[in-house]
Amino acid sequence: MNKIIHALLAIIAVLVAVDGAYAEDFPSRPITMLVPFAAGGPTDTIARVIADRMGKSLGQAVVIENLTGAGGTIAAGRVARAAADGYTLDLATWSTHVVTPVIYKLQYDVFRDFDPVIWLTQTPLLLVSRKDIPASNLKELVAWLKAKPDPVLLGSAGGTDQVAGYLLQQQTGATMQVVPYRGLAPAMQDIMAGRIDILFDQPSDAVPQIKSGTIKGYAVTAEKRASVAPDIPTVDEAGLPGLHLTPWHSLWVPKGTPKDIVMKLNAAAMEALADPAVRQRLGDVGQDIVPRDLETPEALATYYKSETDKWWPIIKAAGIKAD
Repeated sequence: MNKIIHALLAIIAVLVAVDGAYAEDFPSRPITMLVPFAAGGPTDTIARVIADRMGKSLGQAVVIENLTGAGGTIAAGRVARAAADGYTLDLATWSTHVVTPVIYKLQYDVFRDFDPVIWLTQTPLLLVSRKDIPASNLKELVAWLKAKPDPVLLGSAGGTDQVAGYLLQQQTGATMQVVPYRGLAPAMQDIMAGRIDILFDQPSDAVPQIKSGTIKGYAVTAEKRASVAPDIPTVDEAGLPGLHLTPWHSLWVPKGTPKDIVMKLNAAAMEALADPAVRQRLGDVGQDIVPRDLETPEALATYYKSETDKWWPIIKAAGIKAD
């Protein structure tokens, strides 16, 4: 019996040593970061800024792969099924990890199949409309929405827009019809062309179009104004108090990824978020970097649990369906 125990202990010691050596060698090849939305949109921009700087810290390229469709479940599913070796990252958003688990039948479990790496950024949404809607402020837009005989066409790139639209519908009584897109970039193109009525977009994406007069902007879904859109009021100021929704971005890896590798990835991401050039670039696209003490895997896990506890009942009550 003692010989068996000693043999087992020896095997365990070898496995631990191999695992430690593997972590020390990580990364020895490029890393793939899966982005669930189309190239050119705000999530894609954030991913590319972070990935480029992480690659410099890690000594290997972090390559972006845009894998769109099914509300982000295709990208997340790929990560959930990937080897737990740190070479596949999930760029997760509020939409893909809070909304889609409620409205899609998933082939993975958001709590059992992923390990958190870092909470990156957050930003409010900005309610915009096509330019020919006869409204100059949010109260006038609400009046137009209520009076419209046909359903209001709401562009949606996943689930965040639909939840925001549900909250808007709750407060105004307007009837919404969701028009699905694979990302906010094509949705923005359609609202500029007048093919949809309204859209909840990130401020950085919408402000240049508002300034050029191709769309109209009304309010941000937060308690304070967005730094990239200081002239645009909050929903509280504009007449729809409490319509608060602040999407976020984070990084996850497959469950069981060695802790040492997770911490290497976390350290590289923290270095990226501390880089003045990265901070400037993320600020330019309207992203608020989370405080440094919240940039840990444990902080992301805690925050994510609080978000699902808060929003899952609301999303279920909304009756939102997968497109």
